[in-house]
Amino acid sequence: MRTTELVDGFRQSTPYVNAHRGKTFVVMLGGEAVDQPGYRSIINDVALLTSLGIKIVLVFGARPQFDSALAQADIYSQFHNEIRVTDCASLQIIKQVSGAMQLDITAMLSMSLSSTPMSGTSLNVVSGNFVIAQPLGVDNGVDYHHSGRVRRIDAEGIRHQLDNNSIVLLGPICASVTGESFNLTAEEIATQVALKLGADKMLGFSHEAGILDEKGEAVAELMPNEVAQWLAQNSGAASICKSTSAFLHAAIEACRGGIHRCHLVSYREDGALLQELFSLDGIGTQIAPQSSEQLRSATIGDINGVLNLIRPLEELGYLVRRSREQLEMEIEQFMVIERDGLIIACAALYTFPEDEVGEFASLAVHPQYRDADRGSFLLRSVINKARKRGYKSLFALTTRSIHWFLEQGFDCVSVDDLPAKKKSLYNYQRRSKILRLDLTRLPKNRMS
Repeated sequence: MRTTELVDGFRQSTPYVNAHRGKTFVVMLGGEAVDQPGYRSIINDVALLTSLGIKIVLVFGARPQFDSALAQADIYSQFHNEIRVTDCASLQIIKQVSGAMQLDITAMLSMSLSSTPMSGTSLNVVSGNFVIAQPLGVDNGVDYHHSGRVRRIDAEGIRHQLDNNSIVLLGPICASVTGESFNLTAEEIATQVALKLGADKMLGFSHEAGILDEKGEAVAELMPNEVAQWLAQNSGAASICKSTSAFLHAAIEACRGGIHRCHLVSYREDGALLQELFSLDGIGTQIAPQSSEQLRSATIGDINGVLNLIRPLEELGYLVRRSREQLEMEIEQFMVIERDGLIIACAALYTFPEDEVGEFASLAVHPQYRDADRGSFLLRSVINKARKRGYKSLFALTTRSIHWFLEQGFDCVSVDDLPAKKKSLYNYQRRSKILRLDLTRLPKNRMS
């Protein structure tokens, strides 16, 4: 990697490091991921997240490992409603496999060799009876025996360990109040733990880089109902592994229960977890109850984000330079588009109520988000705001974006057409072009 690429990547990730610090993530690691060559790298990346101040609950599954061990013992499981029927003989094998995996993961998280992200540091890994199970019982005459479901989560106990900077490691075998062991699905454990903790994210792994579109590329973001529709359309497809389907069902439940973000990434892509969490667009599929991009009025807390957008354009001469103090006084005039805590676009509406006129100004969009017409979206929002105030026109001054404004319906006008207050401030050396949009002649659907 070239030095500039390294620096750019580090700078791009820094806002996300700050945004994620102190947050709680539940990571669901299915058994399919454990069988992959990159498994150790995933564990190292989980450890790295902890070193960055993120509180991690790691839940592991073991379906393929259970299948393999049971087959070697000449035990073949019965399934009912896609749930394994765990009889006494199966449970003994499953407990051995789960216990061995738990010890192996703990050992890998404990590494502090110079070749690992945790070089020179130590990390506490805590497991325990944080999840209390109960039997599934009998369904349509089928006795599930030692297959169970979540009865109770010791959320306070988990939080205590997370606050002590420990990783909480949970496996699929959980105890009941009667002292029995039950085999649960990792997806249910991850979902219920995330909901009880009020986790900020739940993350899972798939063979593919998330949910793929017709071009084979990962769909960046879907809402729960869209995921449900995709699952219905792809039900029974050979390309969809059980762990992916199970995680997506869990993500739907989690989002509908209040978890703001669930992420699905590939266990075959080295560093996929880090790329998803610390880059602008991520690398997998994000499931969210609402779009990760929100349009809202700016507040004083957005000063730095707005400055980061407009400063490069001011230096290029596209925008008139504003001091930080001036921006602080004018911040209420701004609207911003926020994506996962980052300001990726902004624009301002300066008002001249005595003339029933507004000025559309300071339009800026992050370079990596200029392909989705967010500028036009902000303009429509400012138009709506101006019309609600009863303004008759909207004007803009520009030196470089004349054609864009003409495409949006603006007309070129002269300095004499500016409101008197703005006219007195016009910079004749800059010679900005003046464009005006007649709001009274716009069709009503332009307000949508």
